[in-house]
Amino acid sequence: MRELGVVQRGASVLAEPARPFDLPAERREAEQAVEQLFSAMQRIGQTHPFAKGMGLAAPQIAIGRAAAVVQPPGAGTPPIVLLNPGITDHSDETDEQFEGCLSYFDVRGLVPRPLRITVETTTLEGQAATVVYERGLARLIHHEIDHLDGLLYTARMRTGVAPIPVEEYRQTGRAWTYEQ
Repeated sequence: MRELGVVQRGASVLAEPARPFDLPAERREAEQAVEQLFSAMQRIGQTHPFAKGMGLAAPQIAIGRAAAVVQPPGAGTPPIVLLNPGITDHSDETDEQFEGCLSYFDVRGLVPRPLRITVETTTLEGQAATVVYERGLARLIHHEIDHLDGLLYTARMRTGVAPIPVEEYRQTGRAWTYEQ
C-alpha cells in the first residue's frame, strides 16, 4: 500500500487528531482533500478488490484534515463523503468482526463495534448533517472516524487479542456476516 501513496503505521500523522475544516470558508481545501481521497481510492481499487467496501481517511494520504471517503460494498452504490465527522450516538448492541486497514495492511484484527452509529458531519456549505449507519456500513464509517481521531483499529481490539497475519485470515473476499 505504501507504493500506492498510503501512509503506514508508525507515521505520526496517523496518531494525531485531524484538524477540522472551517466550512464554508475552507470549502476549496475540503474539496481538494476529497479529490485526493477519491484519486487514491481509485489507484488502490485497481490493485486490490474490497468485498466489504473500502474507506480512506485524509491522514492515510498524509493530509492531517478531517475528511474521509467510504465506498460501501456493491456495484453502483454511491460513495459517502465525511467532513468533520463525529459519532453522536451508538447502539449498546455490538458485534466483533475482523477488520483490515490500508495503513496496517499485513494483518487483520477482531474489533468490537456498535451495530448502529449516528454520525454528524458538515456539508461544504457549513451545514450540519446527521445520518444513522448500521452493521457493516457502521463499521466502515466508525473505522474511518477513528483514523480522524488518531486511532488505528488495533486500539479498539479487546485486551489480549492480537492481530493475525493476513495469510491466516480466511475471510478474504467475503462480506461481514450479521445475525438477522
